[in-house]
Amino acid sequence: MDNERMCGDPRLFDLLLYKIIVPPGIWIRITHLFHNRWMQKRISVIIPNYNGATTIGKCLEAALSSAYPDFEVVAVDDCSTDSSIEIIKRFPCILVALDLHSGASGARNAGARQASGDILFFIDADCILQNDALSLAAKAIVDGEDKVVGGTYTAIPYDDSFFSTFQSIFIHYSETKKREPDYIATHAMVINRSLFIKSGGFPEDFLPIIEDVEFSHRLRRSGHSLVMYPAILVKHIFNFTFTKSLRNAFRKSMFWTEYSLANRDVFTNSGTASRELKANVVSLFVSLLLLLAYFIWKKVMLLFVLPLLVSFNVFLNRGLIMAFYQTKGLFFALGATFYYMTVYPLAVGVGALAGMWRYVRSGRKV
Repeated sequence: MDNERMCGDPRLFDLLLYKIIVPPGIWIRITHLFHNRWMQKRISVIIPNYNGATTIGKCLEAALSSAYPDFEVVAVDDCSTDSSIEIIKRFPCILVALDLHSGASGARNAGARQASGDILFFIDADCILQNDALSLAAKAIVDGEDKVVGGTYTAIPYDDSFFSTFQSIFIHYSETKKREPDYIATHAMVINRSLFIKSGGFPEDFLPIIEDVEFSHRLRRSGHSLVMYPAILVKHIFNFTFTKSLRNAFRKSMFWTEYSLANRDVFTNSGTASRELKANVVSLFVSLLLLLAYFIWKKVMLLFVLPLLVSFNVFLNRGLIMAFYQTKGLFFALGATFYYMTVYPLAVGVGALAGMWRYVRSGRKV
């Protein structure tokens, strides 16, 4: 028997309250409380973990501190070789320890199989769930069972260093531009358990990353909608340095390019793989070619093209540049824009070339 049947007809409850002499403000609060109880569903927070000893404790502490009244936390350890399991055992959560290393997809699927909630909320082991995220997720998904709800990173990360903040603002801006995005990322993905089971879960025989992109595309092709709710937030622990930032850009670009070629959607405006970023990469490489041509042929006219190219690139990426400025001020925006338009696209471009090579060499669809 569901909650609504157990509690009765909410309209009848309203009528009875209205017939009784109750102050209007108190009456509204009482009816709101009872209506919320009818809408409440149990949420399972699923956290895959692999050698995340430095972050999993903070992640679990935040998740278990949620203000939502009915939830569980399922931590899936994917054969970690560090002290992750010992840390997880300190918390009142469900621990699923895998016997074989299965990757993030396998860990998430295993967590979903152990979950008892009506709603599954996937996050990562280096994410700090905000206190109201579960309540917002429950409200967002109550409209229907045929959609996948997404949240995103806070603009300011847990570790507020330059490269970590650059990445957090970039992802927050990129993922929240559209109400109906191209994909929902698993750092904050909310889905009804019945729909997840019906979908077959995340692909386990796949690339090491972006399994959430494949999952999102598969559900959308089967008629389900993807909806972004920017208020559902997790604070990410990046710990990025200059080297880690570029390595991350290269790796994601490589696998994303390989997948996009197989999926035939290279030019799709897809979250962090946005048209603005792609134009930014092209702009940098064209600029480098123009400079090379100038040094070879000494044609001054080649240099006149550069300011036009840079200006056009700034115009295309004005939204992200404004996000840098609004979040951290002028000096950060200047530094972040310079990094985004000079060094970062170099790593993305080289990663894209590596992804093309992987795709051609494999000779098969991802």
